[in-house]
Amino acid sequence: MYPADAGNREMGGKLRLMYEANPMAFIAEQAGGRASTGTGRILDVQPTSHHQRVPVILGSKSEVEVLEQYHADASDT
Repeated sequence: MYPADAGNREMGGKLRLMYEANPMAFIAEQAGGRASTGTGRILDVQPTSHHQRVPVILGSKSEVEVLEQYHADASDT
């Protein structure tokens, strides 16, 4: 888990989408898990540059869904 926080928010996240996040997301999803930015599926993110960074949450489907709900609840307030 490398979620967005105050230290990396202006860069977009911690890990690079094309080199780090997408390969891990692909493997996690092939294994039956889930890969999210906290607000959506990592593999659905359209790259804007080859060094674009994104927050990363990887794990079982149920655990990642719980964390996505935490992010949704936090953005509602």
